[in-house]
Amino acid sequence: MINNISFPGLGAEFEINRAAFYIGPKPVFWYGIIIAVGFFVSLLYILSVCEKKGVKPDTVYDVGICALVFGIIGARIYYVIFDFDSVRGSILNFFAVWNGGLAIYGGIIGGAVSVYIYCRRKGIEFLRVADLVMPGVMIGQAIGRWGNFFNAEVYGRATGVLWRMSINGSEGVHPLFLYESLWNTLGFALYLVFDKKYKKNIGEGICFYGIWYGTGRLFLEGMRQSQYILYIAEPVGISQVVSAAVICASAVLFYRLRKKAAK
Repeated sequence: MINNISFPGLGAEFEINRAAFYIGPKPVFWYGIIIAVGFFVSLLYILSVCEKKGVKPDTVYDVGICALVFGIIGARIYYVIFDFDSVRGSILNFFAVWNGGLAIYGGIIGGAVSVYIYCRRKGIEFLRVADLVMPGVMIGQAIGRWGNFFNAEVYGRATGVLWRMSINGSEGVHPLFLYESLWNTLGFALYLVFDKKYKKNIGEGICFYGIWYGTGRLFLEGMRQSQYILYIAEPVGISQVVSAAVICASAVLFYRLRKKAAK
């Protein structure tokens, strides 16, 4: 459960135990802790700006619970659909998320659908809520990707770059967790500028997120080690197809919002 993770070009080396601590014989993993931290930091940010955006704090709490529960369910279903062999043998394997097998796009889809249904039932404008939530999602993703570092997983192909990462003495690979964390951090910073200077219509925030995150994921997915890619048919991964679709849909929605506002 202990991995040696080093960055030879930077002279840094770490002994990482996947378990943060134990409750009796049961380990509590860093991965889960980091995901939880990402969620709560995201929630705190959203609560700090929600009333300025015309959304009540009570709505934020309800949306947060929906997104968390159905995001996990969606992340698991998405993964299992494209890697059904991982749950063969027993239906109970579907629930064994502690063994891995969560896909971020499934989490986003599951969370988004649940929030949409909630907003429809409560008579709340979905795009307004989505604009509020999406920068918080980028914060959560930026933090959450460090869970992959502590799990020594989801890394890129072999490379000799200065910042290459070595796991247990293996050859250097691209630290994709770091790339995606930085990409989301930069996206959050740029969103604040976009929101203040360029955003004109409700719904443009979610368009920004779709284009930004989709573009980053489209390229980073192609850099992964093959065992971490859910393929439609090699060499095309399902997440690359979804990313391309998200970029196109976001661009079309952005255009329609601007065109509608112009009329």
